[in-house]
Amino acid sequence: MLSVELHVHSALSYDGRDPVDLILEQAEGIGLDAIAITDHDEIDASLEAADRAPEYGLVGIPGMEISSKAGHVLGLGVTEAIPPGLSFESTIEEIHAQDGLAVIPHPFQESRHGVMARISRDQLATGDAIEVYNSRLLTGRANRQAKRFARSHGLPMTAGSDAHISEMVGQAVTRVDADERSVDAILEAIREGKTSVEGKRTPWHISFRQAAGGVRRRVRNGVVGLFR
Repeated sequence: MLSVELHVHSALSYDGRDPVDLILEQAEGIGLDAIAITDHDEIDASLEAADRAPEYGLVGIPGMEISSKAGHVLGLGVTEAIPPGLSFESTIEEIHAQDGLAVIPHPFQESRHGVMARISRDQLATGDAIEVYNSRLLTGRANRQAKRFARSHGLPMTAGSDAHISEMVGQAVTRVDADERSVDAILEAIREGKTSVEGKRTPWHISFRQAAGGVRRRVRNGVVGLFR
């Protein structure tokens, strides 16, 4: 079983803080096997991390967190940026066109641009996997809703720290029963539902600090748009 972190933001995200090297150092230090940097509507840092990950004994999974019209979608295994503002369906099609994996993060958290406020349950079920544990939680209710949905629809389950600072990398991990230690094998195992999830809450004071820092950087950088 490989220990995989599938949801991390670098300084390239408007609300991220740290560069790729600090994120990879943290991942190595806590014993992860693989990591995906998934910046908001940006892919360059993720491609850099995927290239440099072997220096840290890691498998680097390229990806990004895409702002669809309905909310956020993780595209794992993609190597070309997918534009924001597409429909939910078109976003998934673009991910699949690159043989990527479409994971729906925090779907029931409307305040975090979860998609369930704007799509039907049948549409949600068209994702390849559901993030059922996101470390940036308050009560945990949204995570429980996501887990019930994934179970009832037979969808693979993932977890992610949604870390915006390097210290929080690994707060949640997806255990993946992959045939080998490679990007393709990890993504295929997730598609087949060969996963289990583990996680713990990001401390509230850190979540609030990350959110506040994101707002400041958003204003400073002039970031606009509903789902960025």
